[in-house]
Amino acid sequence: MKQEQHEAAARLAQVNAAIRAAEQEAGRAPGSVRLIAVSKTFDSPAIEPVIAAGQTLFGENRVQEAQAKWPGLRAAHAGI
Repeated sequence: MKQEQHEAAARLAQVNAAIRAAEQEAGRAPGSVRLIAVSKTFDSPAIEPVIAAGQTLFGENRVQEAQAKWPGLRAAHAGI
């Protein structure tokens, strides 16, 4: 695994662990809270390690930017 993929996976695991702990503390059902990663201003190569780490939900607020990068990412990665 490349260093950036390893770092992305570790950071994503930390965030997801914090979400699971917050769910439990609030009495929410496991998996009822989902992380939406903000990918605006990041190009496809910067997003790839996060996708490889298991993130499937992303948020964009610039339509032109999303139209340029997401068709290729969605074609390459099922489930996003």
